[in-house]
Amino acid sequence: MTFTGFPDAAFAFYEGLAADNSKAYWTAHKGTYDDAVRGPMLDLLAGLEEEFGAGHTFRPYRDVRFARDKTPYKDHQGGYVEAGDAVGYYIQLSADGLMVAGGWYSPQGQQVQRYREVVAGPAGAELQRLLTQVTDAGFEVGGDRLKTRPRGVDADHPRIDLLRHRSVVASRTHPPRGWVHTAKALDRVREGWDTLRPLVTWLADHVGPGEPSPPGRS
Repeated sequence: MTFTGFPDAAFAFYEGLAADNSKAYWTAHKGTYDDAVRGPMLDLLAGLEEEFGAGHTFRPYRDVRFARDKTPYKDHQGGYVEAGDAVGYYIQLSADGLMVAGGWYSPQGQQVQRYREVVAGPAGAELQRLLTQVTDAGFEVGGDRLKTRPRGVDADHPRIDLLRHRSVVASRTHPPRGWVHTAKALDRVREGWDTLRPLVTWLADHVGPGEPSPPGRS
C-alpha cells in the first residue's frame, strides 16, 4: 500500500494506552493499532526501502520477565533499517509524535573497544564534525555514556566526551500535527535519514561487526 500519513487515531491510540496499559484496552483497540499504527509504519518503510534497504517493525509487547515495570505493551511503535551490526536508521511513533533517528544503538562484542580506539585517533575528528553537522540540522545527540572517563583514557583528552559513549544516537521528534498526518511524512523521514546518512555510515564502518567478546571480557 502507498503511505498516506499517520492518522490522528494512531496518536489517540497511544494516549489511551498511556492511561490504560492493559490487555483489555489492547484487545478492544487492536484494530486501530493494525490500521492506524502498524500498517502505515510498514507502508512508510516500504516507501524508503529502495534508498535505505529493507526495514522491519518491532513487536509491540514488552519483555517484562526481569523488569520492575510490568505493563505489557510498549508506548511506541518502532521501525528500523539496519546499516551494520547494531547500527542503522530508526523511526518511532508515539503519543509525543514522530521520532526520526539513526546511529549505533546497542554495543556488541568488541564494538566499544574498537570505537574508542578510533575516536582517540585522527578519525575521531571526523566523527566530531559529523555530530556537529547533525546537531546544526536540529538533531539531538545521545546514547549510553559512562559517567566517568574510560579506563586508561586521560581526563584531559580533547574528545573525552565522545570517548565516554557506549552508543551514539542522533534523534529528532516532530509533534503529532500537520505534515505527520500526510504523505509528506515519508519525505520528511527521508530528509532526516539523508542528513544522518554520513554519521550512520561512519559508525557502521568504524564500529564494525559485533562479533562475540573473547572469554573473560565484557
